[in-house]
Amino acid sequence: MIPQEINQDAIDVMNKQVLIDLKQQKPDVFRQVMEEASNEELATVLYDWRFWARNEQLPPPGEWFTWLIMSGRGWGKTRTGAEWVNERVRSGIAKSIALVGDTAADVRDVMVEGPSGILQSSHPYERPEYEPSKRRLTWPNGATASCFAAESPESLRGPEVDTAWCDEPAKWTNLRKKDNEGGTAWDNLMYGLRAGSDPRCVATTTPRPIKWLKELIRKQSTITTGGSTYDNQANLARQYFENVIKPREGTRLGRQEIFAQLLEDVEGSLWSLSLIDSLRRERHLPLVRVVVAIDPSVTSKETSDECGIVVVGKDENDHGYLLEDCSKRCSPEDWARTAVEAFHRHNADRIIGEANNGGDMIESVLRVVDPNVPYRKVHASRSKQTRAEPVAALYEKGRVHHVGSFPQCEDEMATWVPGDPSPNRMDALVWGFTELMLGSTTELVLAV
Repeated sequence: MIPQEINQDAIDVMNKQVLIDLKQQKPDVFRQVMEEASNEELATVLYDWRFWARNEQLPPPGEWFTWLIMSGRGWGKTRTGAEWVNERVRSGIAKSIALVGDTAADVRDVMVEGPSGILQSSHPYERPEYEPSKRRLTWPNGATASCFAAESPESLRGPEVDTAWCDEPAKWTNLRKKDNEGGTAWDNLMYGLRAGSDPRCVATTTPRPIKWLKELIRKQSTITTGGSTYDNQANLARQYFENVIKPREGTRLGRQEIFAQLLEDVEGSLWSLSLIDSLRRERHLPLVRVVVAIDPSVTSKETSDECGIVVVGKDENDHGYLLEDCSKRCSPEDWARTAVEAFHRHNADRIIGEANNGGDMIESVLRVVDPNVPYRKVHASRSKQTRAEPVAALYEKGRVHHVGSFPQCEDEMATWVPGDPSPNRMDALVWGFTELMLGSTTELVLAV
């Protein structure tokens, strides 16, 4: 039984300071108190984020404009962003809100409907009504939030808001993509963040060593907080740490994704993110050739490699462009369909694929999807380093540009050191630009 004085103070009165002391000093008693509390009593604390949050998850003091929460996977940044929005609404400060994710699906599945999103984090009596068809949430007090996708920066031109939550902006695939008037998704959002007397923005993201993020951190109006996955270990499954986190400790990926370290370029890598970023373009010149390059996977298990699928083009000045990265882990039939769809979407000349890995299987599965698609085999007669170095030299000469941002492919390029196993997206890119700009030993396979 729980001592009467604790029962009276903690349950009947729900004295929060008593609960806080119990939670910190006597967790077993605290657990009993919470189990015996009524639903009404529990509601007074279960939806009180300031009671449950760690100190670093609470808004920092001061008159900052952007709160950058840069943390490892599982740290709780999505919940922190959702709770910050709900608190701004509850206080009456937030009346018009922008929720911005990479894609419309990301906003819906993570920021709004996700297990740590706004709907799940809201008190039952304060939960907003969500209208998916209108991409809008409406709280009982009249505050509204509109959902925006960073891949469509033009949608952020015009709306005037007092509160903004941006999720994973460092990995927005079109972070630098501009609309017809010249504004990126972030730029257009900032122009519209001017309503009310205290407009503010929270950006929740895992780090990535890109120019935009470094510039945001340096701004005097930005407050940066965060931490590692281990900060939230008590709320994460033991199997997650044993099978996902611990195997990645000590690796570069682990330093970034677990411990939220903003890493610099890898010594010995053929590419650097700073170089890739400096050569990025908003759009490409008229193209004279376009190819879809495949570095195939032959199975679709969870442990299988991804199938690298990229679309690259070349203009009349012999400058190359990375147009799309549609790599995925899937069955051969699925990646063949993805490659053929990309071929038609970009009006490409042909599809090329590495015959060393998959052989004639690539052609076979492509023909099932489209019997008439032009396909060219490419043969890896040289080492990966020997093939990659001439393509890296094209970047150094300023002759290759990425149209938009391709975080996963670029991370593979900037972290691969000759001698390591080469990743599939990078391999496909090397094949594509070798075909377009350097020539290769190939075998053309025409449709019959």
